[in-house]
Amino acid sequence: MRLGLIGFGAIGSALLPMLERIGAAPVATLVRIERVREAPAGVTTLAALLMARPTLVVEAAGQGAAREYGPTILGAGIPLVLASVGALADPGVERDLRAAAEAGGARLILPSGAAGGLDALSAMAASGPVEVEYTGTKPPLAWAGTPAEAAFDLPALKAATVIFKGTAREAARAYPKNANVAATLALAGAGFEATRVRLVADPAAKGNGHAFTARSGGSTLSVTIENAALPGNAKTSAATVGSLFRAVRNEMGPVSL
Repeated sequence: MRLGLIGFGAIGSALLPMLERIGAAPVATLVRIERVREAPAGVTTLAALLMARPTLVVEAAGQGAAREYGPTILGAGIPLVLASVGALADPGVERDLRAAAEAGGARLILPSGAAGGLDALSAMAASGPVEVEYTGTKPPLAWAGTPAEAAFDLPALKAATVIFKGTAREAARAYPKNANVAATLALAGAGFEATRVRLVADPAAKGNGHAFTARSGGSTLSVTIENAALPGNAKTSAATVGSLFRAVRNEMGPVSL
C-alpha cells in the first residue's frame, strides 16, 4: 500500500506509529507549510500528494480538508478514509463526494470513529424506520471555541449542562470538531434530520462519553461508550485513531474485520 495522509496534528501524529507497525508509513503527508518539516514525507499541496501516487488516502485534518480535497482525491480513483464524517452534514459536500467517488470508481470510507454498534444500527435501519437519540458528553473545556463558549461560562459549570439540542445535521455543522459521532450515527441509521442529538458539558466527565438508543419495531439498541480524550486534543476521543488504523488495516489485508 502507498498511503497518503492529510493532516498531522494530534490525530495524525498518534496514528503514525500504528501505521508504521504494519508497514503503512505515508508516502506523502499534506500539511500546512509551517508543519511540513515535522510531518513524514511532508508536502504542502494536493498536487504534490497526488504525485506520490497513493493507493489510499486518510483525511485527519477537519471538515475543511474533507470539502477541499475529498472530491479531487475520489475523482482520481483513490479511496479516501474520512475522519471528518461531519462534513457530510452539508448536503452539497455529501453530493460532491458521492458524485466524485462514483465518477472515479473509488470508495469513500467512513470509519466508526469514537462510536460503536454501527453494524447493529445499520442492520436495524435496513429492516425499517428507526428512531435514534444520541448524547455526547465531554468536559467543559472540550467545548472551548464552539458556540457553547458564547452561551455558557464553561469553566464555571458545576453540574452537567446541556449545551445543545437539535438534529444531527445541526450538531455536525455547529460543532464540526465535536460532533462527528452524531453524523456517523445519522448516516448509519435514521438520517441527519431524524437523529436527535444532545451535547453535554459535564465537569465530572473524565473523558468523552457517547451514548445512543435506537428503536425500530419491537427492537431496541442501546450503546454507551466512555472514551479517553486524545492527548493534545480534548475534543477528540482516542478511539478515533484506532478506528482510522482499523480502516487502513482492512484495506491492506485479505480479511476485513
